[in-house]
Amino acid sequence: MTTTLVHVVLEETWFSIDELCRVAAVSPQWLDERLQAGLLAAEKRDGGQRFDARALRRARAMVRIEQDFDAVPELAALVVDLQDEIERLRRSLQRLGG
Repeated sequence: MTTTLVHVVLEETWFSIDELCRVAAVSPQWLDERLQAGLLAAEKRDGGQRFDARALRRARAMVRIEQDFDAVPELAALVVDLQDEIERLRRSLQRLGG
């Protein structure tokens, strides 16, 4: 039950640039480079750029891939995209009873 509650609260949370950098353990420069390249997305909310839980998960995954495999940002983003697609397909299979 606690995990579900944390998940719901996190899904409704919006992060500022500083908050996302702190929670994802990245520098503002790291974040800005990925935003400029279109590898991460922000939304305009409350007069500034805001990031949702999906952006936080994506940033954390990209950092891990970049560090663990010395990957360039574009490759890290592609790997995260593929991981997301695999997870989506697995959920679809489960719903279909596979």
